Amino acid sequence: MVKPPEKRDPLSILADDPRGRSLGLDLPPGGVIRRPGRRRKGKAPEPLLWVSDDAVGAGALAAHRGPQLAAAGLQAVLLQDRPGLERWWQDREFMPERMSDPDDHHVEPVLREFWGRVVPDPEEGEEGEEIIAPFGRDWPGLAVAAPSDGPDVPDPQAAACELADELVEHGHLPAPRLALVPARRGADVPTALGWAGPTNYENDTALISVVLRSWEDRFGARLVALGFDELHLSVAVPPPTTARALPVAAEHFALSPDNIWQGSGSIRAYTDEAVTGSGHWSFWWD
Repeated sequence: MVKPPEKRDPLSILADDPRGRSLGLDLPPGGVIRRPGRRRKGKAPEPLLWVSDDAVGAGALAAHRGPQLAAAGLQAVLLQDRPGLERWWQDREFMPERMSDPDDHHVEPVLREFWGRVVPDPEEGEEGEEIIAPFGRDWPGLAVAAPSDGPDVPDPQAAACELADELVEHGHLPAPRLALVPARRGADVPTALGWAGPTNYENDTALISVVLRSWEDRFGARLVALGFDELHLSVAVPPPTTARALPVAAEHFALSPDNIWQGSGSIRAYTDEAVTGSGHWSFWWD
């Protein structure tokens, strides 16, 4: 009996066919970036992701989030430079071998542990209490999920592509590169890459992916862009009222406390500024 040919890794195909024509793609000029590490037995390290050579404009994400890419097992995301850290993705900033498997974790315990890290010490008194009000030191629990279907529920992928265009056109992502990453879903991209953006807060990016998975399921969130230490999500169904948004803001604080510590100053203020009705959630880690 003749064995069927082995299915090649899509990045190995892109290493030989950088425009992706054999995968039914029409990519801009680009190439694969290989995993950090030494060559073994004369072989180059395995490919980790494909990245465009030049910046892409509005419409690029929409053009490359089609069925061909999904069939190839790839996820499209934008990578953004930072002044002084241009092309950071080429400088061994990825450590996939250090990450655990998101399947081994559950969102509630992850966020509860994060919350325990960031709630102010009781010695901070009223000032500390004001940061997390209306919540106390105990983990408040997961926010209620938004409706997942119905005539008024936007398509999450369409919302992601629309946000990507807005961020490019308004200068929030002034020179993004298109990147393709092998992952089952967008939330898993940071873990598949071994992205080190939140390393000063959490070394295991799988825990970040667990939270992103939950937001995908509960709010139609989709990963749009990664920077050196920042992350941008589109949100198809954001919480429409302050009451619904406050528990979501608590989750944001647990995941990325710098959003509040070095930004809004309190969960209440952050809720109104960045969560209620917002189709763009962004996070950064100092």
